[in-house]
Amino acid sequence: MLSVAGADHIVTMDLYASRIQGFFDIPVDNLYAEPAVLQWIRENIAEWKNCIIVSPDAGGAKRVTSIADRLNVEFALIHKEKKKVNEVDQMVLVGDVKDHVGILVDDMADTCSTVCHAADKLPSAGATKVYAVLTHGIFSGPAVSGVNNAAFEAVVVTNTIPQEDKMKHCTKIQVTDISMILAEAIRRAHSGESVSYLFSHAPL
Repeated sequence: MLSVAGADHIVTMDLYASRIQGFFDIPVDNLYAEPAVLQWIRENIAEWKNCIIVSPDAGGAKRVTSIADRLNVEFALIHKEKKKVNEVDQMVLVGDVKDHVGILVDDMADTCSTVCHAADKLPSAGATKVYAVLTHGIFSGPAVSGVNNAAFEAVVVTNTIPQEDKMKHCTKIQVTDISMILAEAIRRAHSGESVSYLFSHAPL
């Protein structure tokens, strides 16, 4: 639909699966929220050097290892252990968060059930504080009440989706602005400069 409507270039952020780019027959720049995430962590979490980056599921391992490497800290992940029929899956923490600040990182927060369960797991494993940093804050269904009741200091999302309404109902939701990354990508694409610089740098 975008192509037929006349678009000749797509700029997007943190696609759920990067292979989606292959469905287009026009150029697609899939930007990453990672530089903005790193900037928010360094500027807003005083104890960031004593943090552990945690993936709420095994699928996000690549994302958290990249962020942990850039911050020079450790990482952990939560593994869902499949139980027998009619038994609830058990969430197992792989890694040590004792006496550290746990920062859950994921690409999307929809119903937030996974990230909220993960948040409740970390304090019992010895984490001193729990944050979540998520790219797309969808917050559907019971998500807002789940975040309010979970053990978060803050749940940080980008403004790829407007959050003003959700923030009125949940003081834990904070927003980091990624408009400058998109604006710089458009400027670079328009003037023929490299867009890949933005994969690892947040524009000033």
